[in-house]
Amino acid sequence: MPSNNLMRFDAFGSVGVVAVADPAALSRAAQVVEQTVAEFDQACSRFRSDSELSELNAAAGRTVRVGPVLFEAVSAALRAARLTGGDVDPTVGQALIALGYDRDFAALASDAPAPAPRPIASIPGWRAVTVRPEDSTVRLAPGVTLDLGATAKALAADRAADRAFDATGCGVLVSFGGDLAIAGAAPAEGWGVRVTDDHRAGVEAPGQWITLRSGGLATSSTFVRRWRTESGEVHHLVDPATGQPTDGAWRTASVTARSCLDANIASTATIIRGSEAAGWLEGLRLPSRLVGVHGTVRHVAGWPTEGDDLPEVMTVVLDDGGRA
Repeated sequence: MPSNNLMRFDAFGSVGVVAVADPAALSRAAQVVEQTVAEFDQACSRFRSDSELSELNAAAGRTVRVGPVLFEAVSAALRAARLTGGDVDPTVGQALIALGYDRDFAALASDAPAPAPRPIASIPGWRAVTVRPEDSTVRLAPGVTLDLGATAKALAADRAADRAFDATGCGVLVSFGGDLAIAGAAPAEGWGVRVTDDHRAGVEAPGQWITLRSGGLATSSTFVRRWRTESGEVHHLVDPATGQPTDGAWRTASVTARSCLDANIASTATIIRGSEAAGWLEGLRLPSRLVGVHGTVRHVAGWPTEGDDLPEVMTVVLDDGGRA
């Protein structure tokens, strides 16, 4: 894509991208997107002492009236938990802190190894969170710390793309750390997107080019947000059933859906669920690219197979009609 159609900037501790179908709209679109980033960061960051989320976490046990951005983000996180049977759960905050993820990732990755992860009690579970739409209040049960990292960034991408389209009237693509949303009409050739394990990697990294025209794309990976502890390396995708980083069949899951939020819910749940997730995605008809821990790839529910740099995983058909 021509450079006059695209701008990169820092967002949510990662790389933000805004691209437009009309170069004349880039400055205005970028302004709207950066404003959305600021609003979501102020509302939803676990690493800012002055954020609304930090205030809510500190008030666990009391009912708190919150602003519209945080209320929508918490509601979206609870919807994700319901849709995935608790596999994507916002109450993993204390588990992440116990693993050492208690500061912005850029600072965490550059520091000396974190202390060995502390054992924690069981994850409280999303039902320990109560929201009341009639008065925009949220109540966390005592001991609950919310982390909205699994869904808030994707929700922000959807909102930023919609707002930029409303402001400019031209097609817009917004990506935050690989969570991507499209609003308005795509260019005639579509939006070309490079899908890899790490959204920060260049086009030379093993991956695949795809073309998108609408909806959202999200990539979840155990490959990227990793940090050292005194007992070894860990990552940020926690299995709510164990309170520990998941250790399943897939290192990376990329999923497309009608929105970036829905794509992110599915991609995160896929990493948590492991090998059984492929059938789940097929049933939902969500085109997906799944990269196994050994570097093979599986294309699910109509995701294109052409041009993928990784070898396709072998699928064995069993006598009972199932697959392995």
